[in-house]
Amino acid sequence: MSGIAVYMEGGGDSKEGKARLRQGMSEFLRKVVSQTKPGWRVVACGSRNDAHDAFQNANQTSPETFSVLLVDSEGPVTQPPRTHLKQRDRWTLTGISDDSIHLMIQVMETWIIADADSVATYYGQHFLKNALPRAQNLEGIEKERIYDALKHATAKTLKGQYHKIGHAAALLEMIDPAIVRRRCPSCHRLFATLTQRIDAA
Repeated sequence: MSGIAVYMEGGGDSKEGKARLRQGMSEFLRKVVSQTKPGWRVVACGSRNDAHDAFQNANQTSPETFSVLLVDSEGPVTQPPRTHLKQRDRWTLTGISDDSIHLMIQVMETWIIADADSVATYYGQHFLKNALPRAQNLEGIEKERIYDALKHATAKTLKGQYHKIGHAAALLEMIDPAIVRRRCPSCHRLFATLTQRIDAA
């Protein structure tokens, strides 16, 4: 293995949006995956289909790199990630290691709100922390409830209501991975996989 590349959905259609999300997720991962050898990088791809296509292309053209697909589950997950994506998106991931397929359950914002204190620090005055779900395991909460709670909690803040392109990257830089891992098993699985691959190398 010569390196690790994480192909994730998000960042919108602009280069600036993708670059900002790449920076935010890289900082979030760097808090745990701090090793520099083998090298690793995050690629923000925009749509989930674009993330899938870039991931598949990387597996064909750069087999020496451990490539990871990271997308929202967009709903409850009752099957392994491979099966979930085959049923939902009709993606055939034949020949791909299970360790390469990862879901942010149910949306990336689930990971963000896991660390409510950091989110409150980012938004400051008039942030309604109590509007965020308090469940220890957040992955059973529907994505619509996650979005609604985050919008309600931020509606009266000076930064304004939560905006994915405008706010998500900065929030990723602030949240504590240890807290997110405790409340989002999908996040723990991603970190465990990356750490294991790096240690093995």
